Amino acid sequence: MLEIRRLVLLRELAVRGTIAAVAEALNFSPSAVSQQLSQLEREAGMPLLRKSGRGVQLTPQAEVLVESVGEVLDTLERAESRLQASTATVSGRVRVAVFQSAALALMPATLLAMATRFPDVRVEMVQREPEEALRETWARDFDMVIAEQYPAHAAPHHPGLDRRPLTTDAIRLALPAPGAALHPVASLDEARHMPWVMEPRGTASRHFAEQLCRSTGFEPDVRYETADLQAHIRLVESGNAVALIPDLVWAGRDTSCRLLDLPNRPRRTIFTAQRLSGAASPAANALRETLEHVAESPASLASPPQ
Repeated sequence: MLEIRRLVLLRELAVRGTIAAVAEALNFSPSAVSQQLSQLEREAGMPLLRKSGRGVQLTPQAEVLVESVGEVLDTLERAESRLQASTATVSGRVRVAVFQSAALALMPATLLAMATRFPDVRVEMVQREPEEALRETWARDFDMVIAEQYPAHAAPHHPGLDRRPLTTDAIRLALPAPGAALHPVASLDEARHMPWVMEPRGTASRHFAEQLCRSTGFEPDVRYETADLQAHIRLVESGNAVALIPDLVWAGRDTSCRLLDLPNRPRRTIFTAQRLSGAASPAANALRETLEHVAESPASLASPPQ
């Protein structure tokens, strides 16, 4: 019979792409991973890997095994969730990946509520970019992800992930206070004369911002690039740049920025996603429901500055 731990290594290779990446993710040495995969080939009685440049590729027979391993892991996760649901106490660990503004605006109140209502649930939070976090949740690195989707830019879909809307927030043009800017700005069109700060290329927010500027008739002068939205705010407040910033970023924060509504008032969608196979987990459900309560509660989030 094929050894399940070796089969999991094969699936990890399919997900992560290289033996080195599998070794790093699972705290193995690359040679140990290679040895286990070689043993799996002997057990299977047929080649599962073939050389491809400096790396390896899975054979069609390996792909068959990987699909079956995914089904086995789903079954085990469902069984574990049902086992947890059979007790009167909500307990366990939930690993959640969160992007920055959600970590700042939603998680403090959520973690406090979880500690009060579900003290036996351990919530572990890691900050990740949404697209990366969605894939890692599908790959079983996390139990849940809080992700975002910008207008006209769909977030990636992965099979077996259940998405649920959490909230939406307006995206507005953040401008320096009067007298602080290098050039006076009163509209998106006039912002063509200012330096911009944006998130790195490849992110949904960057794509949205560039397309909005281009549809207005100009190419933005992106002089500053950072994924840290708090840095965006400081650059705007100091008069060095303008930026497109979602309202959730302002939760619990005062600012000297002027915020202008954009044409058609675009909104960002924030959602949670978890594997369908873990949908019965009481701990994960408690976290998801608490997040939804916090997102809906006006008292938990401060209004954006005017």
